[in-house]
Amino acid sequence: MNTMTEGHTVQSYNSELEQLHQLVLDISELARRQIADAVQCLEDEDVEMAREVISRDQEVNELDVKADEEVIRIIAKRQPVARDLREVLTVNKVVSDLERVGDLARRVARLTLHFYGSNGNPPNSHLLSDIPKIAAYSDLMLEKAIIAFDELDLERALEVIKMEADLGEEFRSSLRRLSTYLMEDSRSVGHVTDVVLALRSLERIGGHAKNIAHLVVFLIKGKDVRHESIEAVSAEVKG
Repeated sequence: MNTMTEGHTVQSYNSELEQLHQLVLDISELARRQIADAVQCLEDEDVEMAREVISRDQEVNELDVKADEEVIRIIAKRQPVARDLREVLTVNKVVSDLERVGDLARRVARLTLHFYGSNGNPPNSHLLSDIPKIAAYSDLMLEKAIIAFDELDLERALEVIKMEADLGEEFRSSLRRLSTYLMEDSRSVGHVTDVVLALRSLERIGGHAKNIAHLVVFLIKGKDVRHESIEAVSAEVKG
């Protein structure tokens, strides 16, 4: 549990910050479920499940709006400063990243409708083989980033930031494999394009996880490290 909200003389303020913190955890849980279900429905060729994922994105949007409203209300009512202000600003940005994760999961779910809907043209299963792997790695990054936020764990945040390099390499490897399929059968160009867009969406989820990890460093250290090298971020974390 986040300990930065403890110690206020006004207990109701403490409670408001804790509720805001919990809202982030709730949104992250829903966003991660969206990722898992979006990939699962593609693997199962489950059009109905895909429609559920797409429809459920509205729940993520509603929680996003709720978080925005709470942030505005707390700033107006409490006028937070120092660490409290950083926490409120961090929550606002983390929620924005999670809302984008929900949007990206929805895009992947739409691929199921495109491939397996009534007028769909299913691709060779080999073209889809890298999607679950990229999704799993991006989701792992997101899981670790949220734990880092919840537990104020700088080392875990740094781990997430470092993981993006491996994710990028795996994404590029996937593109190379797809290029091979394309050279073998140029008729698959449409399917390959669709799969690349899905992989890109999943890779971007990892990017949002990295953003959240950067925000954890900002929350704890009070320094914006988004544009710093990994060496500089590591020095900041360990310093």
